[in-house]
Amino acid sequence: MDTKLADFIRDTPAGKEAEAILRTCVHCGFCTATCPTYQLLGDELDGPRGRIYLIKQVLEGKPVTEKTRLHLDRCLTCRSCETTCPSGVKYSHLLDIGRQVVEEKLPRQGGDALTRWALRETVTRPGLFGPAVRLGQMLRPLLPSGLADKLPPEVSGAARPWPAAAGHARRMLALAGCVQPTLAPNINAATARVLDRLGIELFEEGKAACCGAVRFHLNDQEAARDDMRRNIDAWWPHVAAGVEAIVVTASGCGVQVKDYGHALADDAVYAEKAAKISALCRDPAEIVAAERERLQAKLAAAPGTRGKLAFHAPCTLQHGLQIRGVVEGLLAAAGYALVPVADGHLCCGSAGTYSVLQPELSLRLRNNKLAALTANSPLVIATANIGCLTHLQAGSVLPVRHWIELIDEALA
Repeated sequence: MDTKLADFIRDTPAGKEAEAILRTCVHCGFCTATCPTYQLLGDELDGPRGRIYLIKQVLEGKPVTEKTRLHLDRCLTCRSCETTCPSGVKYSHLLDIGRQVVEEKLPRQGGDALTRWALRETVTRPGLFGPAVRLGQMLRPLLPSGLADKLPPEVSGAARPWPAAAGHARRMLALAGCVQPTLAPNINAATARVLDRLGIELFEEGKAACCGAVRFHLNDQEAARDDMRRNIDAWWPHVAAGVEAIVVTASGCGVQVKDYGHALADDAVYAEKAAKISALCRDPAEIVAAERERLQAKLAAAPGTRGKLAFHAPCTLQHGLQIRGVVEGLLAAAGYALVPVADGHLCCGSAGTYSVLQPELSLRLRNNKLAALTANSPLVIATANIGCLTHLQAGSVLPVRHWIELIDEALA
């Protein structure tokens, strides 16, 4: 695609990256076939090809309008288009650049600006997010249905404990995250128990918190980079001491940590460290799959079937991390009978803060996803991302679990 970027961005690092991405796109339209919002709305501008054209106009100096922002806001950043694209267009990076420019050219006003500020400052701070969720749960009957729907059910009982330190030679570091400790505290503990049985010690570093994804995708990218730098500083002593991997149990956070090297590539102080962190980042599926033989031997001690299960592969797992079929194989080895799920490549509508900012589209996507997940009468739904888990659970009578918890229970 020919481009003529405007002076304000042409010679900047973002401009050079955007131009390279734009020139990769051949406008073939294959991406529209797998875009969730295009499937719902049928509007060219609500598909990747149309959004790329809008971003190109903005970067070439055309006026930024509310319509431009609307169509960019509606994008889930699910990256399904990247999986489909035959030309390897890095759409998500182009979208980040385009959204940031639109934010600068057309600042948000009123309730929209306030909502995004509240999300940036509350969701990313566990000390504020936890009490806010508990207060919301207490006041649930008094809240508007749209807000009440976003609150997870109250968790009964405490999470099972982390395993006692066993002196394993292999050690890995886990990201605690910002919302998962409140919404599903058992996930990291279950991961630690599974890895302990495989001869690996997992531990958390308390100084690390939000991975930066919330602020980054709400177009406060400099604050997001500060989140990344804070985590790098917290993790670096452990990296220097030889920690084997950084395990991120929420695939949405995993995609962001994998992108640290790209996000901080122009930071003279942090670029090298960020690249190292990205290289160390692992989803638990990668760790457990590498130990498949040992896992299967331990699962053989508790044989039998565990019933039908539907697996929802988060967009961040299958399109962002490019991990497909791995979790399903592990669950099958644990005795679950996986049922087919139609349109498994499509987003559930969670997409970080998307379910709050685009509630109508998010609800339609969730209803479609739950219909596909429950079509073959499973007993449980499994997933790999805390956002998808809470979003689906709010609309489902079936339990929605993180897959690592099910492996942990099978081993127990």
